[in-house]
Amino acid sequence: MATETHGVPQLVLESVFGFNGHVSSGLRVHPDGEHLIYPLGCTVILKRIKDGKQEFLNGHTNNVSCISVSKSGSYIASGQVNFMGFKAIIIIWDYAQRTIHAELLLHKAKVEALAFSPNDKYLVSLGGQDDGSIVVWNVETKQAICGSPASASSAGHCLTLQYSNTNNIFVSAGSGTVRVWELDLLNRKIKPTECQTGKLKRNVQCLEISDDDQFIYCGTTSGDIMKMTLKTGLLSDCGPAKPKYSQGVNVLRVLKSGDLLVGSGSGTFTMCSRTNFKTLKEVQLEKGVTSIALRGDGQQFFVGTKAAQMYSFSSGNFEAELISTSHNSAVNDVAILFGTSVIFGTCSGEDIRVWYIDKPKELLRITVPNMTCNSLDFMTDGHSIISAWNDGKIRVFGPESGRLMLIIHDAHKMGVTAIAGTRDCKRIVSGGGEGKVRVWELQPHGHRLLETMTKHKATVTCIKVKSNDKECVTASSDGACIIWDIVRFVSLQMMIANTSFKTVCYHPEEYQIITSGTDRKHASVNKFAESEPIEVRGGVKRKKMAKRDELEGQGEMMIMMHCMMVLIVKVQTERFFMLQRFFKQNILFLSCHNAMLMLWLGLHTKITMKKIKIWLKIPVLVTTIMTPR
Repeated sequence: MATETHGVPQLVLESVFGFNGHVSSGLRVHPDGEHLIYPLGCTVILKRIKDGKQEFLNGHTNNVSCISVSKSGSYIASGQVNFMGFKAIIIIWDYAQRTIHAELLLHKAKVEALAFSPNDKYLVSLGGQDDGSIVVWNVETKQAICGSPASASSAGHCLTLQYSNTNNIFVSAGSGTVRVWELDLLNRKIKPTECQTGKLKRNVQCLEISDDDQFIYCGTTSGDIMKMTLKTGLLSDCGPAKPKYSQGVNVLRVLKSGDLLVGSGSGTFTMCSRTNFKTLKEVQLEKGVTSIALRGDGQQFFVGTKAAQMYSFSSGNFEAELISTSHNSAVNDVAILFGTSVIFGTCSGEDIRVWYIDKPKELLRITVPNMTCNSLDFMTDGHSIISAWNDGKIRVFGPESGRLMLIIHDAHKMGVTAIAGTRDCKRIVSGGGEGKVRVWELQPHGHRLLETMTKHKATVTCIKVKSNDKECVTASSDGACIIWDIVRFVSLQMMIANTSFKTVCYHPEEYQIITSGTDRKHASVNKFAESEPIEVRGGVKRKKMAKRDELEGQGEMMIMMHCMMVLIVKVQTERFFMLQRFFKQNILFLSCHNAMLMLWLGLHTKITMKKIKIWLKIPVLVTTIMTPR
């Protein structure tokens, strides 16, 4: 593959709109105080706080599940998830060089948490539920020193770990377990000490160790905080008594003053006292808090939530400033405003957002509660945004105010899944989950259905209209792309592939159609020539080895056959008529087009009728004459 892709231009990632708020403690501030570090998909992003400039660390093969930064800032460690039965990789990054320092492979399926020792010499990793082990790594030699099961057989799954300010002590916690580990380098072992909580049984989601290594603070799913002595492993205090944090404590941070920053699953973000856990300051954020990152001595800190939003706080006024926002679920569609390359729109879940590229900024957000937007498009005059929703309605919004301008009710029975507008802004083409394609006419005070076209057998996933407003192309999960005449409302051409098409578009010069599907291939098809499709996979072009030119819309199937002829030698009259009836029936069934049909059969006089009947059950061999490459 390396030789095949040599010289092929590669796409370069320039900027990213987004933040994964589902990674626990996934937002970090580098010790230099100038960069935010957070994972998004398979990439680790370094974002300069001053001007928002982004750099990317690429090397993971699946979603990054955890991240850690060394105390000196020299290294960044990131772990990922993987498929069941495969090992999940840990990558240690050299921060100064922005390169991979080491790749560590030992845990199965998922890396749950990572922590560096204060002297940057050791890295502790915690495997996921299917792995259940803790491993200590030597950062310099890139080798594992020792390992152990993360929790006792009687306890539950371990979820988090934290290194103390002593180089040979770290703490792990999880479902019904809190353990203090001591690293014995001489004997290459780690020795656990189970912390005693008495009658108090809690599931710990996060933990933090005070700067003086005196106390361990554990946030629980019950909404309270356990305070334990690190040296003895005994429970010292638990609070607050009432009210507890709704939906549990997701993340904790200890300030220089000793007070705690607490983020809850309900979105409540508070500063509380270290002595009695009394709330000192409080603010309500959108959805659950998953990350708190301190900058410097804690005068400024950043908070990440499950709503994929980042906030900036100062310890003085404790007011939230929204610095980043994005979708928190899969992006279903992207549309670029006609005539410009700096404004585009996206849809995900229940909202539509309009973005400005030059300064990554959200210009507009349109929300329809409890619905899912499947597709959107800008009208070319820029006066409206048309959108397709899973409740079977087409909604038209104003692009500046977000005001609802028009609703087309019951546009499709199984939800509207694709949508596109014509250049003259007078018609809308929509596709539904049932496979129907419909053309709508927009009127000054309403709308009118012009035609329904039914050729697709499954969900219509994408629609693109040609610039002359006379044709459109639709892609479907049934493996077909159809070019339609939207003036006469008939199909012009159909292309079928062994894939589920997800998107389709016209080449800028409109002589080719480019498709993409679940087979992870891009195919380019010439509309006007009988050439074979060109497939692109990983930047390499391949000619498709098999082609099926089937025009199902016209009800014809072209079959090319080898020339065959019938030779009957010394066959009894009864045998001859039986064979004749058989071939007549099959010739009518084949319904061949532009083919020379002659049947070849050689029978010996000694063949019995029983053998002939058995032979007649064998299907007629039909082969396809391929166009020379």
